[in-house]
Amino acid sequence: MATESSEGEEETKLMGGNPQLVVDGDLREMAKMAAWSVSSCKPGNGVSSLRDDNYETYWQSDGAQPHLVNIQFQKKVKLQLVALYVDFNLDESYTPSKISVRAGDGFHNLKEIKTVELVKPTGWVYICLSGNDPREAFVNTFMLQIAILSNHLNGRDTHVRQIKVYGPRPNPIPHQPFQFTSTEFITYSTVR
Repeated sequence: MATESSEGEEETKLMGGNPQLVVDGDLREMAKMAAWSVSSCKPGNGVSSLRDDNYETYWQSDGAQPHLVNIQFQKKVKLQLVALYVDFNLDESYTPSKISVRAGDGFHNLKEIKTVELVKPTGWVYICLSGNDPREAFVNTFMLQIAILSNHLNGRDTHVRQIKVYGPRPNPIPHQPFQFTSTEFITYSTVR
């Protein structure tokens, strides 16, 4: 149900949500290596509420739309998936309905890579950052920005309960083309 927009980024409609966070074993959570900031927040509902693994807490914006979550890394990283926990049943007009994901080297050159429309989501919503080309399995970036463009029922402020960012798990042996997984394979992985 994906449609192509005029600028070249992909627009997708996502319905529902998954009550459990289910992520492929080949991915690792990358957000601990990043500096997080938000465009605005109500006192007590800031960045820490996005990262505390508690579904009862949430980030609540306090300002004009779009509401932004900025995730900046010290070095260029490969990112593949963004997972957001939102709850329409609890938050109603505070629930995001249209989200844009942007990537770049910093604030000066962010480029929109995905636009997603959410339809009354409750649970984890997954936004895959890979492109249509199979060679584009991930986004290589210094910064990721999640922009809440609009909310359900024309709400002004937004609630997002959790955000997780995932990238591919690196090969345990650098400069090795094969993924050796057992101790015996790793022992014989180099030629002397």
